Amino acid sequence: MSLRSSLGKVEGLGAAKEGAHHWWAQRVSAVALALLTLWFVASLVHLGSYDYAVVHSWLAKSMNTVLMLLLATVAIYHSQLGVQVVVEDYVNHHGAKLAVLMLVNFVHLLLAALAAFAILRVAFGAST
Repeated sequence: MSLRSSLGKVEGLGAAKEGAHHWWAQRVSAVALALLTLWFVASLVHLGSYDYAVVHSWLAKSMNTVLMLLLATVAIYHSQLGVQVVVEDYVNHHGAKLAVLMLVNFVHLLLAALAAFAILRVAFGAST
């Protein structure tokens, strides 16, 4: 049995140093997402038509393909960071929290793979 209080046990141990990295990652991804979204909306406005041939010719340009892949990746990463915070804040049971976080990471990884596949399929001109 210890005579130290709960505060005395944790005093001086310092922060876990995880929150600042997560916070910065969310802010940086938000700025990148805002800039990429502006590019995407401006590009859509200038397309004129949204049929497959027009979108394919637009996405076949390497700069547009790269920026589109970046937009999808950053959006999915930003989403994963946000959902992780919600799960950590509102799921109380440790086992359930771990299971939900693993599921969240898997779903976001699957979404990233599907987005990359779809973007590259249109960019390289797969048949409709």
